[in-house]
Amino acid sequence: MNTANSSLASPDSTPLSTPLSSPISLPITTPVYTLYPGTRPLLVSLPHVGTLIPEAIKPQLVARALAAEDTDWHLEALYNFARGLGASLIVPRHSRYLIDLNRPPENTPMYAGANNTELCPTRFFTGEPLYRDDQAPDALAVQQRRAHWWQPYHDALTAELARLKAVHGHALLWDGHSIKSQLPWLFDGTLPDLNLGTANGSSCAPTLRTALMAVLAGQTDFSHITDGRFKGGYITRHYGRPLDGVHAVQLEMSWSSYMPEAPPWQPDPDRAARLAPVLRALLQTMLDWRPGA
Repeated sequence: MNTANSSLASPDSTPLSTPLSSPISLPITTPVYTLYPGTRPLLVSLPHVGTLIPEAIKPQLVARALAAEDTDWHLEALYNFARGLGASLIVPRHSRYLIDLNRPPENTPMYAGANNTELCPTRFFTGEPLYRDDQAPDALAVQQRRAHWWQPYHDALTAELARLKAVHGHALLWDGHSIKSQLPWLFDGTLPDLNLGTANGSSCAPTLRTALMAVLAGQTDFSHITDGRFKGGYITRHYGRPLDGVHAVQLEMSWSSYMPEAPPWQPDPDRAARLAPVLRALLQTMLDWRPGA
């Protein structure tokens, strides 16, 4: 997982390189992910923070890919406060270049009519090939990666959401992401700072969507949109089942909202400090919301 976070301050001013003094529950650590079980009905998923690339796969990739530039940088640090709110948190260890945990297992495109990266991506977000000639994973390799890395993460998501629903009567899923604000291969123009996705309102209750939109509208530091270019990926669309008591949303943030968009991909503490109360308000709104409200 991405650990380059020592220069970033958390919303409660706790250094992010310092573990919480009183963890809500002991973490569940596996070779694929770490899950921090919480006591409230909210699960925060950060599927693209991992940076590890298996040694056996590195020779197949172009040299540029080893820097994992399309990582959702520093989100584990930015969302560190969520555990203090009682939320569960799950973070993977491996890079999205190995397998994308936010894509359907059958590898169908998420956004029709636009360029998409695959379940096992073969291109950078800029469009250039990730793999050396004739080294991209074949169907068998994709199947193996799916079984070894994709499935355990989703098994954990499924089990934790089921646990939260059993305890609280409903479950909430926040899927956190970030991306460079300008990527012509993926989208036109400049992305708003904060992009809330609810699969056009189908992945959560209308009242929850409205409450979250009100938080965004109530601040002036960051541009925002709901269900724009990023409406929610596989995780939001698959797990968001409001009629079954599971409500899911995605937030895609532009890197520029908290860091310079250039190597070495280090956070900007001043920008992050402005962003922190907005993230806290969004997650608190999730926790304050009640079904039927």
